[in-house]
Amino acid sequence: MEPIIKHTGIGAPLRQSNVDTDQIIPAVYLKRITKTGFDDALFSAWRKNPDFVLNKPEYSGASVLVAGPDFGTGSSREHAVWALKDYGFRVVISSRFADIFRGNSGKQGLLTAEVAQPDVELIFKEIENNPGT
Repeated sequence: MEPIIKHTGIGAPLRQSNVDTDQIIPAVYLKRITKTGFDDALFSAWRKNPDFVLNKPEYSGASVLVAGPDFGTGSSREHAVWALKDYGFRVVISSRFADIFRGNSGKQGLLTAEVAQPDVELIFKEIENNPGT
């Protein structure tokens, strides 16, 4: 696993709080026996909505997910991290992460950056006003 020293990429604003691992990857996808190929499972219920942020072309190829507070709560499934990485995310920014999710992310090479909520709001505004940043 290559350590992340610096990352530059497109940000996607997920203005959702309390995103749990069941929302990140529903349990129906947990029967797979490999650690890869979960990109189709990421936020699968939400992606049915054409207005969902990851369905918008301006956020295509995003590698930085900016989320509301309390990201990765719920069960301790590593599949949530696998799905985020398989989709192409390398960094998740939030004001609070569940401890187990943060630990799983570190083990799998997904950087979790915890910043103050006012700063998350500034990042939301920047990437919404300037998609592709």
